[in-house]
Amino acid sequence: MLNDNDTVVAGLGECRVDSPLSVRRFINEGERVIVDVEYGRVETSFRDRGAAPSFENAGPRRKIYFEPSAAKAAIVTCGGLCPGLNNVIRALVMELFYQYGVRTVYGVRYGYEGLIPSYGHGFLELNPDTVDEIHVKGGTMLGSSRGDQSVSGMVDTLEKKDISMLFTVGGDGTLRGAKDLCEEIARRGLKIAVVGIPKTIDNDISFVDRTFGFETAVAEATKVLVSAHEEARGARNGIGLVRVMGRDSGFIAAYTALASNVVNYVLLPEVPFRLHGEGGLLVHLQRRLVAKRHAVILVAEGAGQ
Repeated sequence: MLNDNDTVVAGLGECRVDSPLSVRRFINEGERVIVDVEYGRVETSFRDRGAAPSFENAGPRRKIYFEPSAAKAAIVTCGGLCPGLNNVIRALVMELFYQYGVRTVYGVRYGYEGLIPSYGHGFLELNPDTVDEIHVKGGTMLGSSRGDQSVSGMVDTLEKKDISMLFTVGGDGTLRGAKDLCEEIARRGLKIAVVGIPKTIDNDISFVDRTFGFETAVAEATKVLVSAHEEARGARNGIGLVRVMGRDSGFIAAYTALASNVVNYVLLPEVPFRLHGEGGLLVHLQRRLVAKRHAVILVAEGAGQ
Protein backbone atom coordinates (compact mmCIF):
# COMPACT_ATOMS: atom_id res chain seq x y z
CA MET A 1 0.00 0.00 0.00
CA LEU A 2 1.37 3.39 -0.95
CA ASN A 3 1.85 6.02 1.69
CA ASP A 4 2.07 9.78 1.18
CA ASN A 5 5.88 9.81 1.07
CA ASP A 6 6.02 7.24 -1.75
CA THR A 7 4.61 9.69 -4.29
CA VAL A 8 6.48 12.85 -3.33
CA VAL A 9 8.50 14.38 -6.19
CA ALA A 10 11.24 16.53 -4.70
CA GLY A 11 11.89 19.89 -6.35
CA LEU A 12 14.99 22.05 -6.62
CA GLY A 13 13.33 25.21 -5.39
CA GLU A 14 10.83 27.84 -6.42
CA CYS A 15 10.03 27.87 -10.14
CA ARG A 16 10.19 31.47 -11.42
CA VAL A 17 10.83 31.14 -15.16
CA ASP A 18 7.88 31.42 -17.53
CA SER A 19 7.39 28.26 -19.55
CA PRO A 20 8.06 28.71 -23.27
CA LEU A 21 5.38 26.14 -24.12
CA SER A 22 2.26 27.15 -25.97
CA VAL A 23 -0.42 24.80 -24.66
CA ARG A 24 -4.13 25.02 -24.00
CA ARG A 25 -3.82 24.23 -20.31
CA PHE A 26 -1.03 24.15 -17.78
CA ILE A 27 -1.13 21.84 -14.78
CA ASN A 28 -1.43 23.76 -11.53
CA GLU A 29 0.88 22.95 -8.66
CA GLY A 30 -0.93 20.80 -6.15
CA GLU A 31 -3.08 18.95 -8.67
CA ARG A 32 -3.19 15.26 -7.80
CA VAL A 33 -4.47 12.04 -9.39
CA ILE A 34 -5.95 9.43 -7.06
CA VAL A 35 -4.18 6.08 -7.33
CA ASP A 36 -7.11 3.77 -6.60
CA VAL A 37 -10.12 4.14 -8.90
CA GLU A 38 -12.37 1.80 -6.90
CA TYR A 39 -14.97 4.06 -5.30
CA GLY A 40 -15.44 2.09 -2.09
CA ARG A 41 -11.75 2.07 -1.19
CA VAL A 42 -11.41 5.77 -2.01
CA GLU A 43 -14.44 6.57 0.14
CA THR A 44 -13.03 4.51 3.02
CA SER A 45 -9.63 6.20 2.75
CA PHE A 46 -11.16 9.70 2.90
CA ARG A 47 -13.39 8.70 5.79
CA ASP A 48 -10.56 7.15 7.82
CA ARG A 49 -7.70 9.56 7.12
CA GLY A 50 -9.15 12.49 5.20
CA ALA A 51 -7.15 11.73 2.07
CA ALA A 52 -6.32 9.01 -0.42
CA PRO A 53 -2.99 7.94 -1.99
CA SER A 54 -2.36 10.08 -5.05
CA PHE A 55 0.23 11.00 -7.63
CA GLU A 56 1.36 14.43 -8.69
CA ASN A 57 -0.51 15.23 -11.89
CA ALA A 58 1.88 15.05 -14.84
CA GLY A 59 2.01 17.72 -17.49
CA PRO A 60 3.45 21.15 -18.32
CA ARG A 61 3.74 23.79 -15.62
CA ARG A 62 3.31 27.53 -16.14
CA LYS A 63 6.55 28.21 -14.28
CA ILE A 64 9.74 26.17 -14.66
CA TYR A 65 12.99 26.13 -12.69
CA PHE A 66 15.73 26.40 -15.32
CA GLU A 67 16.19 29.16 -17.86
CA PRO A 68 16.09 27.07 -21.08
CA SER A 69 18.65 29.15 -22.99
CA ALA A 70 21.21 28.56 -20.22
CA ALA A 71 20.26 24.98 -19.32
CA LYS A 72 22.34 21.95 -20.24
CA ALA A 73 20.76 18.50 -20.46
CA ALA A 74 22.37 15.05 -20.59
CA ILE A 75 20.87 11.67 -21.54
CA VAL A 76 22.28 8.31 -20.47
CA THR A 77 21.08 4.79 -21.41
CA CYS A 78 22.13 1.84 -19.25
CA GLY A 79 21.66 -1.92 -19.00
CA GLY A 80 20.34 -4.27 -21.66
CA LEU A 81 19.02 -3.18 -25.01
CA CYS A 82 15.31 -2.58 -25.41
CA PRO A 83 13.16 -1.71 -28.43
CA GLY A 84 12.41 1.99 -28.45
CA LEU A 85 15.57 3.29 -26.78
CA ASN A 86 16.48 5.45 -29.76
CA ASN A 87 12.89 6.69 -29.91
CA VAL A 88 13.21 7.90 -26.32
CA ILE A 89 16.51 9.65 -27.04
CA ARG A 90 15.07 11.31 -30.14
CA ALA A 91 11.88 12.41 -28.38
CA LEU A 92 13.86 13.98 -25.52
CA VAL A 93 16.14 15.90 -27.86
CA MET A 94 13.27 17.12 -30.06
CA GLU A 95 11.17 18.21 -27.07
CA LEU A 96 14.05 19.95 -25.32
CA PHE A 97 15.24 21.69 -28.49
CA TYR A 98 12.02 22.71 -30.21
CA GLN A 99 9.53 23.04 -27.37
CA TYR A 100 11.68 24.33 -24.51
CA GLY A 101 14.53 25.97 -26.38
CA VAL A 102 17.31 24.00 -24.67
CA ARG A 103 20.22 24.20 -27.12
CA THR A 104 22.81 22.14 -25.25
CA VAL A 105 21.97 18.45 -25.00
CA TYR A 106 24.66 15.83 -24.39
CA GLY A 107 24.54 12.10 -24.91
CA VAL A 108 26.52 10.18 -22.28
CA ARG A 109 28.44 7.35 -23.97
CA TYR A 110 28.17 3.77 -22.72
CA GLY A 111 25.95 4.16 -19.69
CA TYR A 112 27.18 5.40 -16.35
CA GLU A 113 30.74 4.64 -17.48
CA GLY A 114 30.46 7.77 -19.60
CA LEU A 115 30.26 9.87 -16.44
CA ILE A 116 33.62 8.55 -15.26
CA PRO A 117 36.45 10.39 -17.13
CA SER A 118 38.98 7.55 -16.74
CA TYR A 119 37.03 5.41 -19.23
CA GLY A 120 37.58 8.05 -21.89
CA HIS A 121 34.16 7.71 -23.50
CA GLY A 122 33.28 11.38 -23.54
CA PHE A 123 29.96 13.01 -24.43
CA LEU A 124 28.14 13.33 -27.73
CA GLU A 125 26.52 16.62 -28.67
CA LEU A 126 22.91 15.92 -29.63
CA ASN A 127 20.60 18.05 -31.75
CA PRO A 128 17.65 17.43 -34.09
CA ASP A 129 20.00 16.65 -36.99
CA THR A 130 22.04 14.01 -35.14
CA VAL A 131 18.94 12.15 -33.91
CA ASP A 132 16.75 12.69 -36.96
CA GLU A 133 16.65 9.06 -38.18
CA ILE A 134 17.75 7.05 -35.15
CA HIS A 135 14.20 5.92 -34.37
CA VAL A 136 14.29 3.47 -37.30
CA LYS A 137 17.42 1.78 -35.93
CA GLY A 138 17.71 -0.71 -33.10
CA GLY A 139 19.74 -0.44 -29.94
CA THR A 140 20.88 2.89 -28.53
CA MET A 141 23.02 5.39 -30.40
CA LEU A 142 24.71 6.24 -27.11
CA GLY A 143 25.82 2.73 -26.26
CA SER A 144 25.21 1.12 -22.88
CA SER A 145 26.96 -0.66 -20.03
CA ARG A 146 26.23 -2.48 -16.80
CA GLY A 147 27.75 -2.31 -13.34
CA ASP A 148 28.19 0.17 -10.52
CA GLN A 149 30.27 3.31 -10.88
CA SER A 150 31.50 5.82 -8.34
CA VAL A 151 28.56 8.03 -7.42
CA SER A 152 30.87 10.78 -6.25
CA GLY A 153 32.83 10.58 -9.51
CA MET A 154 29.68 10.78 -11.61
CA VAL A 155 28.41 13.83 -9.73
CA ASP A 156 31.85 15.43 -10.12
CA THR A 157 31.42 15.10 -13.90
CA LEU A 158 27.90 16.51 -13.86
CA GLU A 159 29.12 19.47 -11.81
CA LYS A 160 32.18 20.04 -14.01
CA LYS A 161 30.06 19.90 -17.19
CA ASP A 162 27.53 22.27 -15.60
CA ILE A 163 24.68 19.84 -16.30
CA SER A 164 21.25 21.14 -15.29
CA MET A 165 19.25 17.94 -15.85
CA LEU A 166 20.17 14.30 -16.33
CA PHE A 167 17.76 11.86 -17.99
CA THR A 168 18.54 8.27 -16.95
CA VAL A 169 16.99 5.55 -19.12
CA GLY A 170 17.25 2.08 -17.66
CA GLY A 171 15.95 -0.67 -15.41
CA ASP A 172 16.18 -1.44 -11.70
CA GLY A 173 19.93 -0.97 -11.36
CA THR A 174 19.93 2.22 -13.42
CA LEU A 175 17.16 3.81 -11.38
CA ARG A 176 18.79 2.78 -8.11
CA GLY A 177 21.87 4.54 -9.44
CA ALA A 178 19.74 7.59 -10.28
CA LYS A 179 18.46 7.62 -6.70
CA ASP A 180 22.03 7.51 -5.39
CA LEU A 181 22.93 10.40 -7.71
CA CYS A 182 19.98 12.42 -6.36
CA GLU A 183 21.10 11.86 -2.81
CA GLU A 184 24.70 12.88 -3.52
CA ILE A 185 23.53 15.93 -5.49
CA ALA A 186 21.31 16.96 -2.58
CA ARG A 187 24.13 16.36 -0.08
CA ARG A 188 26.34 18.78 -2.04
CA GLY A 189 23.55 21.33 -2.39
CA LEU A 190 23.74 21.29 -6.19
CA LYS A 191 20.86 22.28 -8.46
CA ILE A 192 20.73 19.32 -10.83
CA ALA A 193 17.49 17.56 -11.72
CA VAL A 194 17.58 13.79 -12.25
CA VAL A 195 14.77 12.22 -14.26
CA GLY A 196 14.29 8.45 -14.28
CA ILE A 197 12.78 6.86 -17.41
CA PRO A 198 11.98 3.18 -16.73
CA LYS A 199 13.19 0.72 -19.36
CA THR A 200 11.57 -2.72 -19.26
CA ILE A 201 10.00 -4.81 -21.98
CA ASP A 202 8.32 -6.85 -19.24
CA ASN A 203 5.65 -4.15 -18.72
CA ASP A 204 6.09 -4.68 -15.00
CA ILE A 205 5.62 -1.13 -13.72
CA SER A 206 2.54 -0.45 -11.67
CA PHE A 207 0.15 2.32 -12.75
CA VAL A 208 1.57 2.35 -16.30
CA ASP A 209 -0.47 0.91 -19.18
CA ARG A 210 2.51 -0.07 -21.34
CA THR A 211 6.25 0.38 -21.04
CA PHE A 212 8.20 1.18 -24.19
CA GLY A 213 9.45 -1.94 -25.97
CA PHE A 214 6.67 -4.18 -24.67
CA GLU A 215 4.59 -4.16 -27.85
CA THR A 216 7.62 -5.00 -29.98
CA ALA A 217 8.52 -7.87 -27.64
CA VAL A 218 5.01 -9.31 -27.99
CA ALA A 219 5.03 -8.87 -31.78
CA GLU A 220 8.37 -10.68 -32.17
CA ALA A 221 7.43 -13.44 -29.72
CA THR A 222 4.19 -14.01 -31.64
CA LYS A 223 6.19 -14.80 -34.78
CA VAL A 224 8.21 -17.38 -32.85
CA LEU A 225 5.04 -18.98 -31.46
CA VAL A 226 3.54 -19.38 -34.92
CA SER A 227 6.72 -21.14 -36.06
CA ALA A 228 6.80 -23.32 -32.94
CA HIS A 229 3.21 -24.34 -33.61
CA GLU A 230 4.05 -25.42 -37.17
CA GLU A 231 7.07 -27.37 -35.93
CA ALA A 232 4.97 -29.15 -33.32
CA ARG A 233 2.26 -30.06 -35.82
CA GLY A 234 4.88 -31.46 -38.18
CA ALA A 235 5.93 -34.25 -35.81
CA ARG A 236 4.00 -37.01 -34.09
CA ASN A 237 3.47 -35.93 -30.49
CA GLY A 238 5.45 -32.79 -31.27
CA ILE A 239 5.85 -30.21 -28.49
CA GLY A 240 6.77 -26.61 -29.17
CA LEU A 241 8.38 -25.10 -26.08
CA VAL A 242 9.10 -21.36 -26.10
CA ARG A 243 10.49 -19.28 -23.25
CA VAL A 244 10.15 -15.49 -23.18
CA MET A 245 11.40 -12.83 -20.80
CA GLY A 246 9.51 -12.15 -17.60
CA ARG A 247 11.41 -12.91 -14.41
CA ASP A 248 8.74 -11.60 -12.06
CA SER A 249 5.82 -10.82 -14.37
CA GLY A 250 4.19 -12.72 -17.20
CA PHE A 251 2.82 -9.91 -19.35
CA ILE A 252 4.84 -10.83 -22.45
CA ALA A 253 3.81 -14.49 -22.18
CA ALA A 254 0.15 -13.70 -21.52
CA TYR A 255 -0.20 -11.12 -24.30
CA THR A 256 1.71 -13.30 -26.76
CA ALA A 257 -0.54 -16.25 -26.03
CA LEU A 258 -3.59 -14.10 -26.71
CA ALA A 259 -2.10 -12.60 -29.86
CA SER A 260 -0.94 -15.89 -31.41
CA ASN A 261 -3.95 -18.13 -30.62
CA VAL A 262 -1.75 -21.23 -30.92
CA VAL A 263 -0.64 -21.72 -27.31
CA ASN A 264 -2.04 -24.56 -25.21
CA TYR A 265 -0.23 -23.93 -21.93
CA VAL A 266 1.06 -20.65 -20.48
CA LEU A 267 3.27 -20.72 -17.40
CA LEU A 268 3.55 -17.44 -15.50
CA PRO A 269 5.51 -16.31 -12.42
CA GLU A 270 2.30 -14.98 -10.86
CA VAL A 271 0.42 -18.28 -11.07
CA PRO A 272 1.63 -21.31 -9.05
CA PHE A 273 1.50 -24.67 -10.80
CA ARG A 274 2.79 -28.21 -10.34
CA LEU A 275 4.29 -30.58 -12.87
CA HIS A 276 3.26 -33.98 -11.48
CA GLY A 277 0.09 -35.58 -10.16
CA GLU A 278 -3.56 -35.09 -11.01
CA GLY A 279 -4.07 -31.53 -12.15
CA GLY A 280 -0.37 -31.22 -12.93
CA LEU A 281 1.03 -30.00 -16.24
CA LEU A 282 2.53 -33.29 -17.38
CA VAL A 283 -0.66 -35.31 -16.85
CA HIS A 284 -2.67 -32.77 -18.79
CA LEU A 285 -0.02 -32.58 -21.50
CA GLN A 286 -0.16 -36.33 -21.95
CA ARG A 287 -3.91 -36.15 -22.46
CA ARG A 288 -3.48 -33.34 -24.93
CA LEU A 289 -1.00 -35.38 -26.99
CA VAL A 290 -3.32 -38.38 -27.07
CA ALA A 291 -6.16 -36.19 -28.31
CA LYS A 292 -4.36 -33.75 -30.66
CA ARG A 293 -0.88 -35.21 -31.28
CA HIS A 294 0.84 -31.89 -30.64
CA ALA A 295 1.06 -29.06 -28.09
CA VAL A 296 2.62 -25.64 -27.63
CA ILE A 297 3.90 -24.47 -24.25
CA LEU A 298 4.84 -20.84 -23.55
CA VAL A 299 6.93 -20.14 -20.45
CA ALA A 300 7.83 -16.84 -18.82
CA GLU A 301 11.41 -17.17 -17.55
CA GLY A 302 10.45 -16.78 -13.89
CA ALA A 303 7.61 -19.32 -13.92
CA GLY A 304 7.82 -21.93 -11.17
CA GLN A 305 10.72 -20.26 -9.35
